[in-house]
Amino acid sequence: MSAIKKFFQKKKLDVKFKKAGEGHKLTDDTRSAPSTSRPQSVQTPRSGPSEEAARAAEAALMRTTKNQTKSDPNYIAKARMKREMEEEKKAAEQAMKQASQYREEPKEIVKDSAPVLSCILYTCPDIGPAVLPKEEMNKYIHEFLLSQLAEEPAMASALMIQTLNKDKEKVKVCVETLTKYLDNLINNPSEEKFRKIRLSNKAFIERVKNLAGTDEFLQAVGFTIRKLPFEDGETDFYVIDEEVAKDSSRLENLKEILLTAEPIKPQLDRNLKVYHPSPSASRFNIPDEFYNISPAELKREQQARQEATEKLGMLRTKAMRERDERRELTKYRFVLIRVRFHDVLLEGTFKANEPFSCLVDFVRENLEHDWIPFHLSSSGGQKLTDHSLTFAELGLAPAAVVNFSWDKEVMEEVKAQQGDKGSNSSLKQELMARIQDL
Repeated sequence: MSAIKKFFQKKKLDVKFKKAGEGHKLTDDTRSAPSTSRPQSVQTPRSGPSEEAARAAEAALMRTTKNQTKSDPNYIAKARMKREMEEEKKAAEQAMKQASQYREEPKEIVKDSAPVLSCILYTCPDIGPAVLPKEEMNKYIHEFLLSQLAEEPAMASALMIQTLNKDKEKVKVCVETLTKYLDNLINNPSEEKFRKIRLSNKAFIERVKNLAGTDEFLQAVGFTIRKLPFEDGETDFYVIDEEVAKDSSRLENLKEILLTAEPIKPQLDRNLKVYHPSPSASRFNIPDEFYNISPAELKREQQARQEATEKLGMLRTKAMRERDERRELTKYRFVLIRVRFHDVLLEGTFKANEPFSCLVDFVRENLEHDWIPFHLSSSGGQKLTDHSLTFAELGLAPAAVVNFSWDKEVMEEVKAQQGDKGSNSSLKQELMARIQDL
């Protein structure tokens, strides 16, 4: 078992926090703003006319536009462009019609304008039970690491380096540099030049000094800051005593801690809620946090793209359509999913780029009988079987309702063996105790 795992196992049993206090969830306090429609984009390959049909259409176009071409040489090109755009519009309408058979869109998505409380919460089970907004959770993690320095200085400082510095490339270079310092001490404990580091050294400043947690780690190794002669005066050096540097087994252990430490990352809290069945299941209040761009920016972007197409007579190539599709997938940061059971609604929050399998796991871990196979399907009745696709790719962003159903064959066998005994509820009893009206 690695030192990192031992550290967290120990902390799970006895975690001391300075300021964070007990975990808590923020209550919702939202106001509904004027309703805005959910932007939609369904892209399907458009099959063009056959070669013979294209030639016939071209000939017909030449016959019917002979007079116009005399006054406008570009008339045929413009007509062809117009026909292409009309065909693409028809293909998009057909795709939308087919998509409606795949899933039923939420009937109403209401943009929530309340700025006071955040509904996107995070947790970090490795260090404690707190559930907080992202910025508060980051502070919570920082305070936890600081609180562990006195007890576990090497472990805490190594985790600080990984967690508190966001530029991962700089973190990688820093760890490599610190590892080199340790290797020099292990291999050459008696050489003075390896037992001191000048703080004003340009490479040291760029690779190590400017990163959070490095000073704490060097102190954990045994370095102290002293003034030593340098050039015409004195300057600050990190210095380690020779006797401390000779403890190679200790330095090897510090090196392992440094190399195996991983960042402590907040996890998105599902913000689980349980509701009574309701005709309002498809009505969602969507906060600003769900969007990568504001609805106003989204509307302006769509309008500008439409105006550019009409003004310039620009045909959308395959590359342009693919770019628009990628842009569509990045419009949303989070999704709100409600799972409709026969007796209850289960709600959870997910990242838009998470795979659908996360929803499957979320449902399973909250079932009373989690061993029975089940299916999730769209409101239109189609089973959602490709669990590797993201919520955005499935068109479930920013909010959607999916239906739950048990595997019929397995359920028939269960009923044949057990009859109607046991709970009729699909979810765990402790969750049913939290049920509320939507």
